[in-house]
Amino acid sequence: MPYMAKDKTLYVCTDCGSTSPKWLGKCPACGAWNTLMETVAEAEGASKNRFASLAPSSEVTALLDIEASEVDRTATGIDELDRVLGGGMVAGGVVLMGGDPGIGKSTLLLQALDVLQRGGASTLYISGEESGAQVALRARRLGMPACEVRVLAEIHLEKILATLSAVRPSIAVIDSIQTVYSDQLTSAPGSVAQVRECAAHLTRAAKASGITMVLVGHVTKEGALAGPRVLEHMVDTVLYFEGDTHSSFRLVRAIKNRFGAVNEIGVFAMTDKGLKGVSNPSAMFLSQHAEPVPGSCVMVTLEGSRPLLVEIQALVDSGGPSPRRLSVGLERDRLAMLLAVLHRHAGVACMDQDVFVNAVGGVRISEPAADLAVMLAITSSLRGKPLPKGFLAFGEVGLAGEVRPAPRGQDRLKEAAKLGFGVAVVPKANAPKKPIEGLTLYPVERVEEALAVLRGLD
Repeated sequence: MPYMAKDKTLYVCTDCGSTSPKWLGKCPACGAWNTLMETVAEAEGASKNRFASLAPSSEVTALLDIEASEVDRTATGIDELDRVLGGGMVAGGVVLMGGDPGIGKSTLLLQALDVLQRGGASTLYISGEESGAQVALRARRLGMPACEVRVLAEIHLEKILATLSAVRPSIAVIDSIQTVYSDQLTSAPGSVAQVRECAAHLTRAAKASGITMVLVGHVTKEGALAGPRVLEHMVDTVLYFEGDTHSSFRLVRAIKNRFGAVNEIGVFAMTDKGLKGVSNPSAMFLSQHAEPVPGSCVMVTLEGSRPLLVEIQALVDSGGPSPRRLSVGLERDRLAMLLAVLHRHAGVACMDQDVFVNAVGGVRISEPAADLAVMLAITSSLRGKPLPKGFLAFGEVGLAGEVRPAPRGQDRLKEAAKLGFGVAVVPKANAPKKPIEGLTLYPVERVEEALAVLRGLD
């Protein structure tokens, strides 16, 4: 599809909306600095449908008069990926996947395309970072010598759109969106304007043709997707690859999903044959101790709809005039608050102690249900006495020393019982009406009650 339009580049101020034919550090109209953003001004006679709506116009209709049906999904054949996507890929859906370099984004998507292609789906892998020969070598290294996924090594947007129109695949992967450029802009590939313009055209093409589009995105040093935040608003699903590149485990988390639940995670293990789904992810977050050790407490956290058992480890050691507080996988500010509550309401002082807290396995816990487990692990390390074997705890702790319930407490306890845990300290509001076989519960309402239970179990 040859490029026919003769548009020119303009720079628009994001504050006042004025335009300039060239980039300036200071807006000539309002005087604001660094607000001019590159865009395209259509020439006379250019197509009026360049910024056409993603959906055809319709009449004003009441919701009760609109017939809604379930969205058809195409399973990728990789259970953990399907879980994160909400059951599979949706026709016309646009998925944005981000993650650190080398973490496994391209590997997972090539594996998924291979399964889909063998299942009869038409697939296309568009590589902007590797040649076709390099992609073929990776497929053979992953144990897919007979892979029939079609590959196009191209970064020119107009040629990509022409190929999509001619080939019409069911699922297409763009690896990566930061390498794609359009002739309509003069800036280099990867710039904010290029990323936004190319993503908009690809999204429009996906919606118009029903192609499932997967865009691979680079991330910044802070771990956020590079480029404009409008990119995440444009797409239907945003997935993040998490995990340490030095570890074999990877987490894929759904940050946004218009067709499913958010904060769902898929757990994978990196092997010499690619990424394999982990059927029992709780095992990777639990350390294997022959005997209980001081400073270790297991809690049950929720990742989307999945309860996961995670070991919280604490180390309390003599510090100095300026003791350190360090947490890995948990919020450091919340750790300081829990130490203050522990001192004020339970009489456990750590003012002159260094306190280190770690969530095993590289998992990040953001929910407050980890509060009680953190406090019990700190107390165990300070006393030098381990918690009983098969012990777990969860619950949010307030500034007044109360223990608040955690959502879906029944599911957490059932998961713990299934994995062989026998003793649990939980908020009183989470105590089930019917006893759970094999699990002894100690419902508590305050922090001091939880510590009293701990002393009684010694």
